Amino acid sequence: MKTMQGIRSLMPSLSALTAALVLAGCASAPPTVAEHAGVAVPASFSTGKDAAPGWTTAAPAEAQPRGAWWLVFADTELSALVERAGEANTDVQTAAARLAEARALLRSADAQRQPQIGAAGGAARQAGVNTANGMQPATLVTAGLNFSYEADLFGRLSRASEAAREDANAREALLQSTRLMVQADVAQTYLQLRSLQTERQLVEQSLAAYRETLTLIEKRYRAGDAAELDVARMQTEVSATEAETLALERQQAALTHALAVLVGDVASGFALASQPQAATLPVIPAGVPATVLARRPDVSAAQASVLAAQARMGVAQAAWFPAITLTGNGGYASPELGDLFKWSARSWGIGALLSLPIFDGGQRAAQEEGARARLEAAVAAQRGQVLAAFRDVEDQLSALRLLSGQARVLGQAVQSSERATHLSDVRYRNGLVSQLELLDARRNELRNRRQALQVRTAQYTATVALIRALGGGWDSGEPVAASS
Repeated sequence: MKTMQGIRSLMPSLSALTAALVLAGCASAPPTVAEHAGVAVPASFSTGKDAAPGWTTAAPAEAQPRGAWWLVFADTELSALVERAGEANTDVQTAAARLAEARALLRSADAQRQPQIGAAGGAARQAGVNTANGMQPATLVTAGLNFSYEADLFGRLSRASEAAREDANAREALLQSTRLMVQADVAQTYLQLRSLQTERQLVEQSLAAYRETLTLIEKRYRAGDAAELDVARMQTEVSATEAETLALERQQAALTHALAVLVGDVASGFALASQPQAATLPVIPAGVPATVLARRPDVSAAQASVLAAQARMGVAQAAWFPAITLTGNGGYASPELGDLFKWSARSWGIGALLSLPIFDGGQRAAQEEGARARLEAAVAAQRGQVLAAFRDVEDQLSALRLLSGQARVLGQAVQSSERATHLSDVRYRNGLVSQLELLDARRNELRNRRQALQVRTAQYTATVALIRALGGGWDSGEPVAASS
């Protein structure tokens, strides 16, 4: 409970922080869009306390190092799998390739703002060329350099470059988001798989006990000390438990194959160590800074997309203004190839070109309208991403709080069922109760043990989900404690 109170104390600041991210992302948007950008943030989460008034300002920090958050589970094999997935997972590789493409497009956009210089040469047959024999048709040979530079007086090129830069930022954040998602999926799949292995061992232990009891009852039946009904009941328990063992083995195989894909391996050749290693259930430390939510890469990617759409709207608006291009060329031109590079054959020229479409059939207006619509869509997507971030944190906090209470109650149920099984076994051996009562006691104990194990697994899963919801851990410079 102390752990949950520590997280609850940061919820009001998280609410203010994330709303500030939304407002910061749309601060420079056109008024018609910015007025719809904010999120109606509640005073606090349902598991938190009343929030203090005011906003917490924090810049996006998706590039901030998160550290190896999976180490808090103290499982060496899990750590190796997560690191392996970071390099070999196909989703991560795809996201990295898209980031490289976005950075290349950024360099291309920046290059448009620089002077363009090129070499040119050619030969053309022309009429009316002034030659030594007077005006007559001749072949004109040219060679030289061309120069052009667009004066970005109205910001069209700079805004295009800004849009490309924000696209690259969004792709970088999406790479971080994909990497975090894959890490979380690996951790959750691995922990569920280990839990299934433990549960299967538990069921196999019960199956061995049932088989031992069946052998004993069959001996007693042949000796005339037990009824055929007792044999049939125990045989039913053995068969049902064998079926449960096979079902758990099927689930284990499916999770193993899923884990193989996550780490970039072939499912048919992938296997874990046979003995499950008991992972540590970490405890969320108290006093986690609210700024950790700013590391959520999906929120930062959505904000970068808004800024990119806003810059592209500026590009569309700049199309209404004239484009001014400075040009120049210098080189040689001669009707005789042998005289091409003589000083007398030199030629040069400079110029300025101003272009402004007068009638384009509404093309520029349509482009501006489309850019505005894309900006509004990006703002709505960002708002949805922020709302999803709140929901994720809320869901996992609620899950951890309720699972903690459920685990405590099931722990008591396991102890009581163990005692009931022991007492029923003693009474059955002394002939005081029927076999049916002993079987019921054993079934109840096995059910409670499996439920307790499943709740423990759910706690692992919810912890990993909370780490992902907070953007990759809660590292505040202090060591993370582990539950006993």
